[in-house]
Amino acid sequence: MKNESNGYNRSTLEHTLGKDTHESAVTVTMRRAGASVAMALLGMAAVAIAWPKAGSEHRCQSGPADLVFLIDGSRSVRPHEFESVRKFMIDILDTLDIGLNGTRVGVVQYSSQVRNEFSLNSYDSMSGMVDAIRRVVPLAQGTMTGLAIRYVMDNAFSPPQGDRPRVPNVVVIVTDGRPQDRVAEVAAEARQKGIEIFAVGVARADMASLRAMASPPFKDHVFLVETFDLIHQFGLQFQDKLCGPDLCIESPHGCQHICQSATGSFHCLCLPGYTLHDDSKSCTAIDFCAEGKHDCEQICVSSPGAFTCDCEQGFTLEQDNKTCSMLDFCSFANGTCEHECVSVLNGFRCRCKDGYRLMDDGAACQAIDLCDEAKDDCAQICVSSPGAFTCDCEPGFTLNADKRTCAQLDMCDLPDHGCEHRCVTTPGSYYCLCPDGQLLQEDGKSCGTCKSAIMDLVLLIDGSKSVRPHNFELVKKFVNKVVDTLDVSEHGTRVGLVQYSSRVKTEFTLDRFHSVDDIKAAVNKMPYMEKGTMTGLALQHMLESSFSETEGARAPALNIPRIGLVFTDGRSQDDISDFAKKAKQAGIIMYAVGVGKALEEELREIASEPLEKHFFYASDFNAISTIALNLNVCPEESQGEIEVKDPCACENLVEFQQATVSNLERVTHSLAAVSARLEKLERRLFNRK
Repeated sequence: MKNESNGYNRSTLEHTLGKDTHESAVTVTMRRAGASVAMALLGMAAVAIAWPKAGSEHRCQSGPADLVFLIDGSRSVRPHEFESVRKFMIDILDTLDIGLNGTRVGVVQYSSQVRNEFSLNSYDSMSGMVDAIRRVVPLAQGTMTGLAIRYVMDNAFSPPQGDRPRVPNVVVIVTDGRPQDRVAEVAAEARQKGIEIFAVGVARADMASLRAMASPPFKDHVFLVETFDLIHQFGLQFQDKLCGPDLCIESPHGCQHICQSATGSFHCLCLPGYTLHDDSKSCTAIDFCAEGKHDCEQICVSSPGAFTCDCEQGFTLEQDNKTCSMLDFCSFANGTCEHECVSVLNGFRCRCKDGYRLMDDGAACQAIDLCDEAKDDCAQICVSSPGAFTCDCEPGFTLNADKRTCAQLDMCDLPDHGCEHRCVTTPGSYYCLCPDGQLLQEDGKSCGTCKSAIMDLVLLIDGSKSVRPHNFELVKKFVNKVVDTLDVSEHGTRVGLVQYSSRVKTEFTLDRFHSVDDIKAAVNKMPYMEKGTMTGLALQHMLESSFSETEGARAPALNIPRIGLVFTDGRSQDDISDFAKKAKQAGIIMYAVGVGKALEEELREIASEPLEKHFFYASDFNAISTIALNLNVCPEESQGEIEVKDPCACENLVEFQQATVSNLERVTHSLAAVSARLEKLERRLFNRK
């Protein structure tokens, strides 16, 4: 925040200069004298406000002129510099006899494009022009000076925009950089048309480009200053060009800061923030910080007639530009800390969440594993979480009320052991046994004999129009009768059903239902298809889709029999030979059931060997209930590998093998638990050392 002296105003100047200050044309000469650029700009602003305005009777009477300011509005001109250009134009206007019959003024701004701010005939008064200049907004683009000169020549100095015949055309170009286009040719053309060009360069301006644009002689038309706050000095030469001599220029006035001309005399003034000495020429800076005339919380930085506030290291200035608050260094940490960042004076430190410790790099965090560090008292299993732990027990044990020790469970006492017949407890586990004459099933819990053989069964049901609706209902009853003889479950027998006529439709896949009741309900809801009899197409679908693992068939490596049952009442309308043969070659045991007009040769071609076990026929649908279809065969016999006269003869051997495997698994598990406990004891001993 900058606080300027409130004492430097019109009344102060009148007090310093005397009440008889002459209202005359103003010409200002600045010396830097150690003043900052900012103070120079403030000085111009203050002078523009405080100086008495020249009356029309004392303005420059050199005759009318059409004057156009061509100002650079490129992005390199900063906002405060652009403000200096505005003040520069207003100061020059203040010395001219403005009017439609006097001096007309227009303003054109350029960057990468050209914008006419106002024309020569837009205003006939000083106040209107000043307001328009203050409303100018920088274009903030490139620097196309040649394009701008062309626009002034062809448009600004044209009768529609107020150009007058036999009145001098004057253009003042103000720029701070090198043109991005060619200027020499278009400037020469403008000069040939009688336009007098003044080129004012500031800071980064190129002298060669200024000379290429300006009218000769260059000493009167080319002006280069270091900063925008010195641009007002060009006004002196420009005024001298249009008006008479100025004592501030032509005499050794000796003013340290500002010389103000009056008719036949001059006065010295100081920049804002300075006071005039008794010699009426030299100036002394006003130090508000030294005089205690500030409200900064920590540090006061003095400048002539003003001050700014600053903060000590580790603090930042608040929006009120007076008070200070400690810097949040964590906002600059850029994710250095893995968990939390804590700001401290002149820096920050990292902090970890509970249960973690800070690593040596001061940023990363590592979970504290009390189990790994043997800082627990669990009897069996330690379950770690950051900075904490809980105890658990091995299978077959339960955690005691102390949440540390474990007690052995009798697994057979649990209601969910699932053994169908007998449960035998072992340390930490159990196994199931079946009564004599029965075999433990694949699930390790249920018991059965060979009459409950496990298989994957797919039924191909003829739904052609020759069957008729009432007979189709008899077929459904036949299917349900077959299903009633099966031990259906997810791990037991699986059943899928396909209906076919002129097309094939999967009613349900092998993995859809796992109970007899669900299958029978689906069969009863099955609609009748009608149309043709494409038995070959149905066999192809069964082989390629129904017995695929994606539709629920179990992998061949499990050696579970695959059974296909075809039910038809007539001749097939397509060839069956190829896919009937491929199905049997794929290991599928095929049953063929025919009714009525079904061809015996087709049924025999479908059925597996021996035919007497796999081929059945009934004269009509009412007779299909007499078919004694027995699908409940031992897996070995159904695959034709061995002849099993006593399907359950091997049950004792299988039961022994299962019990042996179960015991081996329990022993292995117990050994692993013992090893874990020994390892835990070793860690504790090591930590104590």
